[in-house]
Amino acid sequence: MEYRHAVDKLSKILSAKRFQHSLGVSQTAADLAVRFDEDEEKARLAGLLHDCARNISSNNLLQMAKVFAIVVNDVERCQPVLLHAPLGACLAKTEYGIDDPQILRAISLHTTGGKGMSKLEKIIYLADCIEPGRDYPGVHVLRNIAMNNLNAAVLAAFDQSLHLVIEQGLLIHPATIEGRNELIQQRHNI
Repeated sequence: MEYRHAVDKLSKILSAKRFQHSLGVSQTAADLAVRFDEDEEKARLAGLLHDCARNISSNNLLQMAKVFAIVVNDVERCQPVLLHAPLGACLAKTEYGIDDPQILRAISLHTTGGKGMSKLEKIIYLADCIEPGRDYPGVHVLRNIAMNNLNAAVLAAFDQSLHLVIEQGLLIHPATIEGRNELIQQRHNI
């Protein structure tokens, strides 16, 4: 499905606020792709579709995960909203005709991150955190880091996310810990 058709379809299923967020992530991802020498069109499309399953209720997320044979861990069972990312990848494929595995994996990891993230996956994860509509303490710091160093910005975004999850008393997804640990090991050549 071409970008314009995806925009039209999303505008009908997402709330106005979520739709604007998706457009912001799409543009931010495209800008980051140019900055870090990644495929701009893949980034733009993955950014646009990253939240295509975000409007689905928790109960339906769990049910749809079964339908798509998504393995649900204990953290996701307790916090089903996390499933909108892997389910979004499934919907991007079935509802939007996206068959590029790089785009699908970037959508799948945009909420938790994970180990072995590609440059595109890091860009989508980061774009979701720093798009222009985001306004939270520390977002300007993340945006500044993102101007120079993708890995440092993703690591800072992981840290920001972990602080928020801990403040809210939520469970920490193991993929976030694995992704963060890997970036620290790379930084220190461990």
